[in-house]
Amino acid sequence: MPGLAVCIDQVALVRESRQQFYPDPVPAAASAEMAGAEAIIVHLRQDRLHIQDRDVRILRKVVQTQLILRMATTSEMLGSALEIKPDRVILVLEKREELSETGGLDLMVHKEAVADTIGNLQNSGIPAGIFIDPVPEQIKLAHHCKANFIEVNTGSFCTATTRNKRSQAFNLIVDTVKLAPRLRQGVYVGGGIDYQNVKAFKGLKEIITFNVGHSIIARAIMLGMERAVRDMVGLINGL
Repeated sequence: MPGLAVCIDQVALVRESRQQFYPDPVPAAASAEMAGAEAIIVHLRQDRLHIQDRDVRILRKVVQTQLILRMATTSEMLGSALEIKPDRVILVLEKREELSETGGLDLMVHKEAVADTIGNLQNSGIPAGIFIDPVPEQIKLAHHCKANFIEVNTGSFCTATTRNKRSQAFNLIVDTVKLAPRLRQGVYVGGGIDYQNVKAFKGLKEIITFNVGHSIIARAIMLGMERAVRDMVGLINGL
C-alpha cells in the first residue's frame, strides 16, 4: 500500500511573506505525522524563499517518520545535506522565478552533476533520488546515475486542460511508473496531486509514495492539518 509524504514548504512561505515567526512548519510537520503521513518533505532553496536552515535542523531532531530534503545539485546544498543527514534527498531543478519546482531535472543536461551529487550522498549513507519528467530516456539516465529512486513529475497530467491532454500525460506517467522498478528504482509521484486527481492512480501498485504539498496545505487552512492529511491518507489507502 502506498504512503503519503507531506511537503510543508508553503507553511514557511506564509511565514516568510510577512517576516514573522509564525506559522511554524515544525508543529505543522508534527500534526501531519500524527494524522498518518509517512514522511515530511522540505525544499531548502538556495534563495531561502520559504524553508530556512533553522527549520531543517529542528525538523531533523523532531520528525519521527522520515525527513526528505529536496535540493539543487550545488556544493552548498550538498554540504547542508551532509550536515543535516536527512533520511532521503530528492534532487530538483530549481528556478528562482518559480515558487516551487514545476519541471523535472533534465538528465541529458545535468547528468554529470547529478551523478556526482548522488555518489557523495550515498557515500554518506543518504539514499538519493531525482525529480524527473515522465520520459523513458530520463528514467534510463537516472538508472545510470545510480539513483535509489525517482519522483515522477505528475504536473502535466494534473494541470492538463483537455481530456486528450490528460490522457496522453497520464499514459506517459503509467509507462514511467512501470519501467522504473525494472531498473531497480523506487517510485514516488508528485506535482499538483490533489483530492480529486489522486483517484486516477488507482491500481498503480508500483508507486511507493505520493508526495503532496499545496492541496493539503490549502485544505488545512480551512479544516486543520490533521483533517487535511487524514482525508488524503484515506484516499490513498483506497487506491
